[in-house]
Amino acid sequence: MEKKLIRTHRDLDVYKMAFEAAMKIFQESKSFPTEERYSLTDQVRRSSRSICANLSEAWRKRRYEASFVSKLSDAEAEAAETQVWLEFAIKCGYLLKETGEELLTSYDNILGKIVSLINDPRPWLLPGAKER
Repeated sequence: MEKKLIRTHRDLDVYKMAFEAAMKIFQESKSFPTEERYSLTDQVRRSSRSICANLSEAWRKRRYEASFVSKLSDAEAEAAETQVWLEFAIKCGYLLKETGEELLTSYDNILGKIVSLINDPRPWLLPGAKER
């Protein structure tokens, strides 16, 4: 199997998965009640988008292992937060249970990939990067 060259954060599978999930949340949250606009809707959208932003920042910090891992850790925390907001949306009846479960599974997979990067960041660091 041929390896794909990864030139930017957009080439990372975890980024693609997180972006796709964030866009699905955006679409699904359009139907949330208006009284949730400045609470649940805003929170779940922000946390889901923040995962992508933190992955992008981590990619640019590969010169320093600790900085790279720190940004990945931020992405991990945002993914976990997104799961909590999704659980509220399901329980409140704003998301169909099936749709919510599908999204929660996506975030389980995203979290797994982020944790794998955190546990072994060395292959992703730039040559000559400063270790922790």
